[in-house]
Amino acid sequence: MNHAARRIGRSLALVLPVVLVLSGTLAVTRVPWASAPSDSQILTAAAEKASSPRGTEASRAPQAVLRERLVAQLQEKDPGTALTSLQREMQRRPSLARHCSGIARALGRAAVQKYGGAVHRAQAFARPVCDTSYAQGVAQFD
Repeated sequence: MNHAARRIGRSLALVLPVVLVLSGTLAVTRVPWASAPSDSQILTAAAEKASSPRGTEASRAPQAVLRERLVAQLQEKDPGTALTSLQREMQRRPSLARHCSGIARALGRAAVQKYGGAVHRAQAFARPVCDTSYAQGVAQFD
Protein backbone atom coordinates (compact mmCIF):
# COMPACT_ATOMS: atom_id res chain seq x y z
CA MET A 1 0.00 0.00 0.00
CA ASN A 2 2.82 2.38 0.89
CA HIS A 3 4.41 1.74 -2.50
CA ALA A 4 1.19 2.60 -4.37
CA ALA A 5 0.77 5.90 -2.50
CA ARG A 6 4.34 6.88 -3.24
CA ARG A 7 3.84 6.06 -6.92
CA ILE A 8 0.66 8.16 -7.12
CA GLY A 9 2.44 11.02 -5.35
CA ARG A 10 5.32 10.93 -7.86
CA SER A 11 2.90 10.89 -10.78
CA LEU A 12 1.04 13.89 -9.40
CA ALA A 13 4.32 15.71 -8.77
CA LEU A 14 5.19 15.32 -12.45
CA VAL A 15 1.76 15.89 -13.98
CA LEU A 16 0.37 18.67 -11.76
CA PRO A 17 2.88 21.41 -12.75
CA VAL A 18 2.29 20.65 -16.43
CA VAL A 19 -1.47 20.90 -15.97
CA LEU A 20 -1.14 24.18 -14.08
CA VAL A 21 1.13 25.72 -16.70
CA LEU A 22 -1.13 24.67 -19.54
CA SER A 23 -4.28 25.90 -17.82
CA GLY A 24 -2.59 29.24 -17.06
CA THR A 25 -1.44 29.57 -20.67
CA LEU A 26 -4.92 28.84 -21.95
CA ALA A 27 -6.40 31.38 -19.55
CA VAL A 28 -4.02 34.08 -20.75
CA THR A 29 -4.81 33.45 -24.41
CA ARG A 30 -8.47 34.09 -23.72
CA VAL A 31 -8.09 37.68 -22.47
CA PRO A 32 -8.96 40.37 -25.07
CA TRP A 33 -5.53 42.03 -25.11
CA ALA A 34 -3.81 38.76 -26.01
CA SER A 35 -5.66 38.39 -29.29
CA ALA A 36 -4.39 39.78 -32.56
CA PRO A 37 -5.83 43.17 -33.53
CA SER A 38 -8.74 43.05 -35.91
CA ASP A 39 -8.59 44.59 -39.39
CA SER A 40 -10.72 47.54 -38.25
CA GLN A 41 -8.30 48.26 -35.39
CA ILE A 42 -5.34 48.20 -37.79
CA LEU A 43 -7.10 50.48 -40.25
CA THR A 44 -8.10 52.92 -37.51
CA ALA A 45 -4.56 53.09 -36.18
CA ALA A 46 -3.15 53.61 -39.68
CA ALA A 47 -5.67 56.38 -40.40
CA GLU A 48 -4.84 58.16 -37.15
CA LYS A 49 -1.13 57.97 -37.91
CA ALA A 50 -1.62 59.27 -41.45
CA SER A 51 -3.84 62.14 -40.33
CA SER A 52 -1.52 63.42 -37.61
CA PRO A 53 0.71 66.21 -38.86
CA ARG A 54 4.46 65.64 -38.88
CA GLY A 55 6.34 67.28 -36.08
CA THR A 56 3.71 66.85 -33.40
CA GLU A 57 4.80 65.63 -30.00
CA ALA A 58 3.22 62.23 -30.58
CA SER A 59 5.39 61.46 -33.62
CA ARG A 60 8.67 62.85 -32.27
CA ALA A 61 11.15 61.13 -30.04
CA PRO A 62 10.37 61.60 -26.34
CA GLN A 63 13.87 62.91 -25.61
CA ALA A 64 13.51 65.61 -28.29
CA VAL A 65 10.17 66.69 -26.83
CA LEU A 66 11.66 66.77 -23.33
CA ARG A 67 14.71 68.75 -24.47
CA GLU A 68 12.57 71.38 -26.18
CA ARG A 69 10.24 71.65 -23.19
CA LEU A 70 13.14 72.08 -20.78
CA VAL A 71 14.91 74.66 -22.98
CA ALA A 72 11.65 76.61 -23.13
CA GLN A 73 11.36 76.36 -19.34
CA LEU A 74 14.95 77.60 -19.03
CA GLN A 75 14.12 80.61 -21.20
CA GLU A 76 10.98 81.41 -19.19
CA LYS A 77 12.46 80.93 -15.74
CA ASP A 78 16.07 79.96 -15.09
CA PRO A 79 18.47 77.06 -15.70
CA GLY A 80 18.08 75.80 -12.13
CA THR A 81 14.37 75.21 -12.64
CA ALA A 82 15.01 73.36 -15.90
CA LEU A 83 17.70 71.18 -14.30
CA THR A 84 15.39 70.31 -11.42
CA SER A 85 12.70 69.34 -13.94
CA LEU A 86 15.26 67.23 -15.81
CA GLN A 87 16.19 65.41 -12.63
CA ARG A 88 12.53 64.72 -11.81
CA GLU A 89 11.86 63.51 -15.33
CA MET A 90 14.80 61.10 -15.18
CA GLN A 91 13.41 59.65 -11.95
CA ARG A 92 9.92 59.44 -13.42
CA ARG A 93 10.98 57.98 -16.79
CA PRO A 94 14.19 55.93 -16.41
CA SER A 95 13.96 54.92 -20.08
CA LEU A 96 15.19 58.42 -20.98
CA ALA A 97 18.30 58.18 -18.77
CA ARG A 98 20.60 57.47 -21.71
CA HIS A 99 19.61 60.85 -23.17
CA CYS A 100 20.14 62.78 -19.94
CA SER A 101 23.68 63.93 -20.73
CA GLY A 102 22.72 65.27 -24.15
CA ILE A 103 19.74 67.13 -22.74
CA ALA A 104 21.83 68.60 -19.90
CA ARG A 105 24.50 69.78 -22.38
CA ALA A 106 21.78 71.43 -24.48
CA LEU A 107 20.53 73.18 -21.35
CA GLY A 108 24.06 74.40 -20.61
CA ARG A 109 24.41 75.89 -24.09
CA ALA A 110 20.95 77.46 -23.87
CA ALA A 111 21.81 79.00 -20.50
CA VAL A 112 24.91 80.71 -21.90
CA GLN A 113 22.84 82.01 -24.82
CA LYS A 114 20.18 83.29 -22.42
CA TYR A 115 22.73 85.28 -20.45
CA GLY A 116 24.41 86.71 -23.52
CA GLY A 117 27.58 84.66 -23.34
CA ALA A 118 28.08 85.15 -19.60
CA VAL A 119 29.53 81.73 -18.86
CA HIS A 120 30.05 82.42 -15.16
CA ARG A 121 26.39 83.37 -14.73
CA ALA A 122 25.19 80.22 -16.51
CA GLN A 123 27.67 78.07 -14.57
CA ALA A 124 26.21 79.30 -11.27
CA PHE A 125 23.16 77.09 -11.87
CA ALA A 126 25.16 73.85 -12.25
CA ARG A 127 23.65 70.84 -10.47
CA PRO A 128 24.78 67.24 -10.16
CA VAL A 129 22.24 66.11 -12.76
CA CYS A 130 23.61 63.71 -15.38
CA ASP A 131 27.15 64.02 -14.05
CA THR A 132 28.76 67.20 -15.31
CA SER A 133 26.98 67.42 -18.65
CA TYR A 134 25.40 70.80 -17.92
CA ALA A 135 28.84 72.23 -17.14
CA GLN A 136 30.19 70.69 -20.36
CA GLY A 137 27.42 72.40 -22.31
CA VAL A 138 28.29 75.73 -20.72
CA ALA A 139 32.00 75.24 -21.45
CA GLN A 140 31.36 74.14 -25.07
CA PHE A 141 29.71 77.45 -25.79
CA ASP A 142 33.04 79.31 -25.50
